[in-house]
Amino acid sequence: MSDETIEVRAEDGFDVAAVHEWLSGEIDGLVTPPRVRQFPGGASNLTFLLRYPDRELILRRPPSGHKAASAHDMRREYRVQAALKPVFPYVPTVRAFCADRELIGEEFYVMDRLDGLILRGDLPPGLPLDAPAARALSTGLIDRLVELHQVDVDAVGLRDLGKGAGYVERQVRGWSERYRKARTDNVPEFTEVMDWLAANQPGEVRICLIHNDFRFDNVVLDDRLDVVGILDWEMATLGDPLMELGSTLSYWVQADDDDVFQASRRQPTHLPGMLTRAEVVEYYARRSGIAVENWTFYEVYGLFRLAAVLQQIYYRYTTGGTSNPAFKDFWQFVGYLDWRCKQVIEKGHA
Repeated sequence: MSDETIEVRAEDGFDVAAVHEWLSGEIDGLVTPPRVRQFPGGASNLTFLLRYPDRELILRRPPSGHKAASAHDMRREYRVQAALKPVFPYVPTVRAFCADRELIGEEFYVMDRLDGLILRGDLPPGLPLDAPAARALSTGLIDRLVELHQVDVDAVGLRDLGKGAGYVERQVRGWSERYRKARTDNVPEFTEVMDWLAANQPGEVRICLIHNDFRFDNVVLDDRLDVVGILDWEMATLGDPLMELGSTLSYWVQADDDDVFQASRRQPTHLPGMLTRAEVVEYYARRSGIAVENWTFYEVYGLFRLAAVLQQIYYRYTTGGTSNPAFKDFWQFVGYLDWRCKQVIEKGHA
C-alpha cells in the first residue's frame, strides 16, 4: 500500500510494546517491537503501519476516546474480511483480532499490508494515463463493485450482517437523524432535502452485500492499475446496491463540474477518458443486470449522506473529539451540498 505515513499523532498513540507482546503470540516470527507510523487519511477508524524487519502489518482501531462500538466495530470489520477472503480476493488478509480493551483502550485488529498504489486527488508524478487507460481504470473499479454485489452472503455466512428489507427507509431516516444531531449553527437545516428524500423513496431493487464506502481512495491498484485490494470495510452491510452506487458517485467529480465541487475532488475522476457519472450508472446497470430507475433519488441520497458524514466529522472537531485541522472547514462544503441536492432535485423535475 504505497501511501505516505506520518509520525503517530499524540492523541492517537498507543502502547506499542503491549501490542507487540500480544501480537507475537498470534503471529510467529515477530521478535522485536515494530516501528510504528500512522496513515494520515481517513476520518473514522485509525490506521497504523507496524514495520517489522521481515514484514509490514496494518493495525486498525477506533479513534481515541470513542465509546460507541456500534459505529466503530472492530470485530465486525475483521469478521467481514475474514469471511469474504475465500470468495472475493480483493480483501486484505486479516491476521488477528484483539477483544481486550485493557491493552490499548479499544478493540483492534491486525492485517497484512497490501502493496500497491492508492489514488488520491491527482495522479502521482510520472504516472501516464491516456484516455483509454483512464476509461479502463474507471470500468475496472465498477466491475469490482458489481462483483461484490454478487457475493452469495449465505455461502460466506454473512446473512446476519444487516437487517435486510427496509434498507432504503432506514437509511433516509437514519442519516436525517444523524445530521440533525450533528448540526451546528453555521450549516443549513437540510429540511427541504430530507423531506424530499422521505417522500420519494423507491423500494429496494435487491438486498446484497455492500461496502458502503466504495471509492478510489479505498482501493489498492497494481502497476497495471488493476484493483488488487479494497480497504476500509467498517461500514459494510446488507443493503440496496443502487444506494451504494449513489454514495460512490457523490465523490465522483467530473471534468465539467463547478469550481466548488472540483475543489472537493479526492480522486482523479476528472481526467479525459474517465466515465462520467451518467456513464457509470449506465455501465453498472449493464454489467449488473439491474435496471436503474429514478436515479435522481439515489444521486440526492448520496450527496445528502456525504453532507451528513462531513457534518458528523466537523461536529466532532468542534466539540474536541479530534484536533485534526483538516476538518475545520468541512462546514463550508456541507452548505454547498445542500445547494447541490436542491439543484439535482430541480433538474430531475424539469
